Amino acid sequence: MSPRFTLYSRSYCHLCEDMLAALQAFMARQGRAYAVDVVDVDADPALVARYDELVPVLVAEPAGTELFHYFLDEAALRRHLGLAEAAA
Repeated sequence: MSPRFTLYSRSYCHLCEDMLAALQAFMARQGRAYAVDVVDVDADPALVARYDELVPVLVAEPAGTELFHYFLDEAALRRHLGLAEAAA
C-alpha cells in the first residue's frame, strides 16, 4: 500500500504552496508519487478550530499522525517512510 498524506492548507497561504511544492519535489527525487489530499481548512469550522494558525500541516494517513507544520521536514518525512537519510 502506497503512503497517503493529507495536507491541511488554505488558499491564500504561501507557506502552504511552498510545502506542497517541496513535497512534490521530494516525490520526484524519490521517483514515486504518494497520494496527497489537499484540504482547505477554511471549508470546515472544525478544521479551522484545530489547525487555524498551524497550516500548513502534513498528516500521515490513515493514522492521522501530524508529521510537521509550516515547512516540509525532509528528515521527518524520510523517517516516516523508512527511507535512509539523504547524504549531506
